[in-house]
Amino acid sequence: MDLKSFYMNQQPVEGFSKLSKQRKIDWLIKEYLSDDRSYEQILQQYWNGDAILQKLHEEFSENTISNFYMPYGIAPNFLIDGKLLALPMAVEESSVVAAASKAAKFWIDKGGFKTTIINTKKLGHTHFIINVEPHKLQHFFNFKLKKRLFEATEEITKNMRNRGGGILNIRLIDKTADLENYFQLKASFDTVDSMGANFINSCLEQFGKTLTEEVAKEETFTPEEKDSLQIVMNILSNFTPDCIVRAEVSCKIEDLKDDSGISNEEFATKFKRAVTIAEIEPFRATTHNKGIMNGVDAVVIATGNDFRATEACAHAYAAKDGKYTSLTHCTIDGGVFRFWIDLPISVGVVGGLTNLHPIVKFSLALLGKPSAQELMSILAVSGLAQNFAAIRSLVTTGIQKGHMKMHLLNILNQLGATEEEKNHFVTYFKDKTVTHHEVISQFNSLRAQ
Repeated sequence: MDLKSFYMNQQPVEGFSKLSKQRKIDWLIKEYLSDDRSYEQILQQYWNGDAILQKLHEEFSENTISNFYMPYGIAPNFLIDGKLLALPMAVEESSVVAAASKAAKFWIDKGGFKTTIINTKKLGHTHFIINVEPHKLQHFFNFKLKKRLFEATEEITKNMRNRGGGILNIRLIDKTADLENYFQLKASFDTVDSMGANFINSCLEQFGKTLTEEVAKEETFTPEEKDSLQIVMNILSNFTPDCIVRAEVSCKIEDLKDDSGISNEEFATKFKRAVTIAEIEPFRATTHNKGIMNGVDAVVIATGNDFRATEACAHAYAAKDGKYTSLTHCTIDGGVFRFWIDLPISVGVVGGLTNLHPIVKFSLALLGKPSAQELMSILAVSGLAQNFAAIRSLVTTGIQKGHMKMHLLNILNQLGATEEEKNHFVTYFKDKTVTHHEVISQFNSLRAQ
């Protein structure tokens, strides 16, 4: 049966979410997998043997039929602001944990990583349409609406205010130059140790209701102006350019020892040049920043945070000045090498999975139960370390030598190699560059003997 005929024979399903897990699996195997029950065994292999723990995992999401495993590794020897940490990393890509660990070891005797929290402000908007002169609307906002917005959200913000957070400010933004009659209520928030998405969205939805009520009562607006109000949406922004952490490393050029055989001065010059290229060339910057996020996302996932939000924010920030550029920067000044990142990132250590997922709880305990700001620092360091390791390889031995060595076991597993054969090839490639073609060629030769 060709693919087109296969999909034409499928029928929509009603009430899939209401089916039991077993009936979901039965339907999928019958409809899409030619009734091959071996697939059921694959799914069941990844169920947790503890029924209560399995049920907890299933309730994290919808229509769950199994668990998807990712390797959970540890990158040790991170000296961050005077504390020695081991970072938990959930990532499937070969060499990420190894690269982070290597960078941590490189900097441990040079003062380690230093971080600074620049700001923790998060943002959200009520987007609305109203056919009112901007100056008239601004007057209404300044003298009536703003105060009412704070009053109307007092119950929602009470607990957050008790923890030292809450709504920091609310502004009216005129966007009519971009879209006819389009305005925003732009609010800034401090959500302390929580990521704060639900808190922010609850506040914004109340903004929308209060705006509707206050416009309807406003005597200076005509009936036509009142009727023109449309609340388009109330939603937080994952772009948090004012929620920023800086992580950096620095040392004298004379201490910048590298084992690749080139001089300290040449290494520093080549490294800085590579960063400069990422600053001016978007094609390179994209891959450069992807490597940074290898390190960031691995710890974000391990600590139960939202890596999609982290990615979206980082890449938006990289393009904030109208051209996509590097998130990291490098200088050589007065014989001192300095490398740093300014990372916009919004994460939490309470709420969401942080209080539910056992491995997430382990990760946070491993990190000393950090505050949200401390976790921001750890994430920025992880990204900076990953980027340092990648650039160090690129300007010396090349990226493939280390990466393919880590990928060797993946290739051998695909070929069905025994443990004895794996040990043979690890030894064989110890002083050789690993390529997919060479592994297969040598594997076939070994099997033919």
